[in-house]
Order: sequence, then structure tokens, then C-alpha cells
Amino acid sequence: MISSIKPASSSISIAISGGLRRSIPTKLKFSPLPIIKNCHNQSFNSNVLSHQKPLHISSASNFKRGEVKVEAYEADRSRPLDINIELPDEQSAQKLKIGIYFATWWALNVVFNIYNKKVLNAFPYPWLTSTLSLACGSLMMLVSWATRIADAPKTDLDFWKSLFPVALAHTIGHVAATVSMSKVAVSFTHIIKSGEPAFSVLVSRFFMGETFPLPVYLSLLPIIGGCALAAITELNFNITGFMGAMISNLAFVFRNIFSKKGMKGKSVSGMNYYACLSMMSLVILTPFAIAVEGPQMWAAGWQNAVSQVGPNFVWWVVAQSVFYHLYNQVSYMSLDQISPLTFSIGNTMKRISVIVASIIIFHTPIQPVNALGAAIAILGTFLYSQAKQ
Repeated sequence: MISSIKPASSSISIAISGGLRRSIPTKLKFSPLPIIKNCHNQSFNSNVLSHQKPLHISSASNFKRGEVKVEAYEADRSRPLDINIELPDEQSAQKLKIGIYFATWWALNVVFNIYNKKVLNAFPYPWLTSTLSLACGSLMMLVSWATRIADAPKTDLDFWKSLFPVALAHTIGHVAATVSMSKVAVSFTHIIKSGEPAFSVLVSRFFMGETFPLPVYLSLLPIIGGCALAAITELNFNITGFMGAMISNLAFVFRNIFSKKGMKGKSVSGMNYYACLSMMSLVILTPFAIAVEGPQMWAAGWQNAVSQVGPNFVWWVVAQSVFYHLYNQVSYMSLDQISPLTFSIGNTMKRISVIVASIIIFHTPIQPVNALGAAIAILGTFLYSQAKQ
């Protein structure tokens, strides 16, 4: 509220019934209202005389010689009051929301990796396992759209054209990562996958012509060195598993580049975008999965897995498929709320949680020098995210 102090004129002339005019000496007046102007020679009703409403004389009968009883007039309701109302802290609410996204993302990813590794240990067919993950997510979203639990996206032919290279890269990266985890420990796959920023810089530099400041290039040294140290000291090293993780890194870098180009100007939410991505990836992957592995291998492998594990194997397959879709969906929803830098840091912390959880649950043997290499690689990933900013 703005207050004003104005010197009034030497007197205020007040007219009352009968033609009587009184002059009231005045001094400096403090006004709690925005502005009080002096008005002279203003006539009002015989019973109510006011000085532009802030002050008024209730009745002429209250006049005595030399006295004027002045009372406050009701505030003008036509003007809004300038009142400071404290609203809830929106920034704190946003931070809490992001924290919930991250915690959910990490938890779902840990659960997925555990069940995925259990399935692959009993059923070593990564192409079918990858296909089931995409099929489950696609079915979940189709049901959500049909029952109006989620709003279906409004897409056109141009959207699907721009989505195709993204889906192709996503399919390659997904299958390559699953092949890697079928051959080596989950912790080793994620240690190698923490080297993704190195691929991102190299692809952006040589294929896209982008340049980066010196700290970005320097941050790649601990990433590459840490991954190399972890690889040469891995007790259960497998070249197929190692190459699968490397191919996955390269494919996901191209997926991110194509995604940025294809989604410019599009108004599809993160959740629906990933749903459409899963559906197109499923269409791309299915014929290749049949060609590489085939129904006969799947049937024999399925019978063997059920005989060894029991009915729980079916639950493992369902769980890994559902949690794969959920963790990716939450990660894409997080991108709608946070910056790429924050997402990169969150992705680094996610890998730490997966590595630690998998070592504990699967009792993965690890040497101190191997753990040192993993720590160096993850630290380099964090330094990269800071240098990129």
C-alpha cells in the first residue's frame, strides 16, 4: 500500500445547509489511502458532507461553534487494495517434484536390471527379451489411451517420419545393451555405458561439426581411462558383452541427436513420445528377432527355463518388461521438467545405484582396482556434465 503526505491548503471550506461556510485550519495530513486531493467549494447533501470520501461530517446537527467532528469515511471499494499475500514456495514444490521423479526413475531402473538379468541367466535370448519389453510397453500405452487414462497424442505423418531414425537408433541401443547383459555382469555393462559422454563428444565433433571448450575434452580422460581400467581388470570379461555395451553407447548418442532434431516444434508430451517410440521400435525389431533367434529356439529355451526356475520365471519376464517401460517413461517425463544438465547428472547417479545394487544382489566378485576404474569413470561423467554446462 502506498501512503502519501501532502500539505493541505491553509483551510478547508465546508458548506452546510443554510449557506453557512466554515473554514477549518489544517496541517500536514498523513493519508493511508493512495491519494487524497483537496477539493474546494464542493456541495453535498445536507446531512452528509464529505471531503472526497476519505473524511466526512455525519450530520450538520453535530456542529458547535469552533468544532467540527470528523469521522472516517468507508474506503472506496472500487479500487483494489495493494496487499502482499505470501504464496506457497513454488520452487520448493518443483524441487520436491524433481526429487520424486529421480527417486522413482532410479528405483524402477534398479528393479528392471535385476529382473532382466535373472531372465537372461535362465533364458539367454536377448532378442526376444528386448522384443517383449517393447511389446509390453506398447500394450500398456494402447490400453491407457483406449480407457482415457492418458490422452492420446495428436500425430501426423511428418511426426512418424521424424521419429523413424530415433526409433532405429533406440532399437539398436536397446538390443545391444540386452546382449551385453546376457554375456557379462550388470555392473560391468553399466560401467562401460558410463562412457557414453565420450561417444557424444566424438560424434558431435566429427559428424555434426560442433566444438567444445577444453574442459569438456579434458573430462573425457577419466571417463576413457576408468572404463579401460575396469575392462582389463574384469574377472568375467567377454568381448561380446563389451562390444554390446559400446554399440549401445554409440546408438543412444545418435538417438539423442535425432530426437533433438525431430522434436523441434512438436507438442507431444514425454510420456506419449516414448510410447510412440516404443511402438515403432517394436515394428522394427520384431522381424530381426525372428530371423536371428526364431520361434523354435524360443520354445525350447522357454521350456528349459520353466523347468529350472518354475512358475516364477513367467513373473520375471513380466516384471522386467513392465519395469523397462516404466523407468524409460519416467525418464522421458523428467525431461519435461528439468534441464539436460540435471538429467545427465541424474543419469550418472542412476548408474551408481544400479552398479551397487547389482553387486550386492548377484554377489558379483569385484577387485579393488576394478572398483577404482568404475569410480574414475563415473567421476569423469560427472565432471563432463559440469564442463558441458
